[in-house]
Amino acid sequence: MNCACGHHHTRPEHDCEDTGTPIDLARPMSALQGRLICADAAQMMTALSLLSDHADLSRAEPGCLRFDLWQDEDPLIWNLSELFVDADAFAAHQSRTADSDWGRASTAIRRDFDRRDVVPRIRPERRADHDPIDTLLRAAFDGEDEARLVRKLRADGDLHLSLVAVAAGTVLGHVALSPVTGDRPALALAPVAVAPGAQRLGIGAALINEAIRQAADLPVVVVGDPAYYARFGFLPADLSSPYAGPYLQMVGDLPAKATIRHAAAFADL
Repeated sequence: MNCACGHHHTRPEHDCEDTGTPIDLARPMSALQGRLICADAAQMMTALSLLSDHADLSRAEPGCLRFDLWQDEDPLIWNLSELFVDADAFAAHQSRTADSDWGRASTAIRRDFDRRDVVPRIRPERRADHDPIDTLLRAAFDGEDEARLVRKLRADGDLHLSLVAVAAGTVLGHVALSPVTGDRPALALAPVAVAPGAQRLGIGAALINEAIRQAADLPVVVVGDPAYYARFGFLPADLSSPYAGPYLQMVGDLPAKATIRHAAAFADL
């Protein structure tokens, strides 16, 4: 099956080791990996008949960030990989499960689970992240425009920096920097996205701060809400641009009235 990390799984190995800069959350996320082990064909049929609905109901829970199930080469075994926003969300999932058709019918099926606390980490995108980034952008912006923008920036060689926030193999956030040409070189910050279920945890702010840090001496421009971006040091930018106006802001030093041109991919928005 295709899971949120973008891989197709037919066995329990899940090669999504998290590396990078940790994000300081108020509370860690809760990840679970393990197996459901059926003793016989009757238990296997119980799993086959009820697990699909259980997975759908689990994914609909407000604190669920990922819920993946796939049958092993041994048909009596199901592998699972789950991520919840915190321990309370995981506890709510357990409570709902216990009172569900699946929970009541599956008590005899053996569980072999490992639960751990995790925090998202920021790292550069990898090729395997491309499809999950697409999925994230469509969900965060409720449309295709931002996903198309990032794909075009990447195809044109204009994705100067593409960072993801990843927890337990799940892409939860993304930020892009692309080159701005004109009187002086600069970078454009866009888009910034966080998975709907993981918003308001500080992931977006951490991605923006890391992007600005990695921009080093290059100015960074953004088109967005001044009240939001002021907290990162952005100031109104008096620049010559199709985006000129109160929403155009910058961090760094560009002369007043300097001309800037965003990458060609932005013209398609």
